[in-house]
Amino acid sequence: MKNVNKIIVLKAITEKINTKTELNGLKRRILKKTHGQFPRDLDLLKTYRALLRQKKIKRNPALENLLTTRPVRTLSGIAAITVLTKPFKCKGRCIYCPQEEGMPKSYLKNEPAASRAFSAAFDPSLQVQTRLDSLALTGHNTEKIELIILGGSFAAYPKAYQKIFTQRCVEMLNGRKSRDLARAQKQNETACHRLVGLSIEVRPDEVNLKNLGWWRALGVTRVEIGVQTTHDDILKKCRRGHTVKATALATRLLKDWGFKVVYHLMPNLPCSTPQKDLKVFQTLFSDARFQPDQIKIYPLVVLKTAPLYKVWKAGCFQPYSAATLNHLLIKIKKSVPPYVRIIRLIRDIPSNSIIAGNKITNLRQILKQNNAQCRCIRCREAKDAPLGKIYLHILKYPASSGTEYYLSYENKDQTTLYAHLRLRFPSLKSTFQNCAIIREVHTYGQVASLKTQNQSATQHHGLGKKLIQKAENLASQNGYKKIMVISGVGVREYYWKLGYGIVGYGYMMKKLHPDRHCFVVPRQARDSSQ
Repeated sequence: MKNVNKIIVLKAITEKINTKTELNGLKRRILKKTHGQFPRDLDLLKTYRALLRQKKIKRNPALENLLTTRPVRTLSGIAAITVLTKPFKCKGRCIYCPQEEGMPKSYLKNEPAASRAFSAAFDPSLQVQTRLDSLALTGHNTEKIELIILGGSFAAYPKAYQKIFTQRCVEMLNGRKSRDLARAQKQNETACHRLVGLSIEVRPDEVNLKNLGWWRALGVTRVEIGVQTTHDDILKKCRRGHTVKATALATRLLKDWGFKVVYHLMPNLPCSTPQKDLKVFQTLFSDARFQPDQIKIYPLVVLKTAPLYKVWKAGCFQPYSAATLNHLLIKIKKSVPPYVRIIRLIRDIPSNSIIAGNKITNLRQILKQNNAQCRCIRCREAKDAPLGKIYLHILKYPASSGTEYYLSYENKDQTTLYAHLRLRFPSLKSTFQNCAIIREVHTYGQVASLKTQNQSATQHHGLGKKLIQKAENLASQNGYKKIMVISGVGVREYYWKLGYGIVGYGYMMKKLHPDRHCFVVPRQARDSSQ
């Protein structure tokens, strides 16, 4: 069997196989002669790597992509690794939130990421290592890692735990222990698995200056907040414990500090209607107080360990029908502007845990079949599309008392997105009001290696650098003398090469014009990091 696999790999290279159809045809031709078993792509990938180590072949990115299992995992330009924190108390009393014993609040043991975390006893190092091994085994490039820390509100945990949990994750990416988090972050700048983004989830009422400074010290670049709805009466009915005003304030603070902002939104809450839910999304993208960068849509489901279960059982609440929910989601998707990414349309809860509500796990695919394709970022990502003729598009909009610019390289009709940049001119209340802020630079497509150039890949063709230059020009034209980037620790080397230097809390800064003033971290924020 090993000899057959070797023959297939060598033939695939010499015949320049480019598609799955061609690869499967090659397998059948060879197996017709050898009468062997039809080999898995994973086995062929192992053979390919063995030949590569033995230096019997040269690296072939096209074949690697063909043999990669579930290539969609890295088609957004990064490899995402999700880890969960240990079970811990939460001040929330939300009626829809499950409370399963031995799990962080709102998570179930049979959810994929939660199951892995439970099996690893919530050990951060083991969780990261398991995912790295799994991604590598199935052919994915793991040089650019986005770490997503879940487990209820991260801010609810003691700061000592937050710090050591983050440090253990970074150490595992580095492949070695460090004396402290700062040292681990420094080592990650040139590590084999570089941390390009770090995401946490919190409640809106936990976003304040002290926490913002602390999260930047941890290396956080993206914050997910549980918004759920923009109706105060519904928030009160669900015992959410915060108001819409808290969401608006949290959004402004996060954006002014350069964080990417993700909203968790929950249609079908008690006392809501499809009309009210649609109004939520229309408000999000018309009211300048909100304007999230990314959203996760979690249609409400009834779970046995949630307080809502008793309400449902008493006949006082009924989830939307499948037809009503689908119709609503189609309208929602069409209301989302092109600078927003819909990360999820449903939560990854196994159907056997759902007592009532949506049990369709492939809802995104079903909506796509029903012509519900929208203009959100995820629907337009280049994925494995070759880099064609590109056009620069600039979209300006007001947000959270500041001004946002969404710069993107796309095809002419803006159906394929290759790269984008988020530039903010902060509000007058901002700590950094005299400095323009680049909140995100991202090139889409399959993850490209940092070591070798792949001409067919979208990454490493200078799109990000060109967007940064455009952002610098815009900032200079608007009177800014400095521009800073909220950088993942593993991307610092990239910005150093572009003339940026590291300043307070891991931001990277560049002076656009000679200026005797230097960057000063406000005392209130500086004290919070001690």
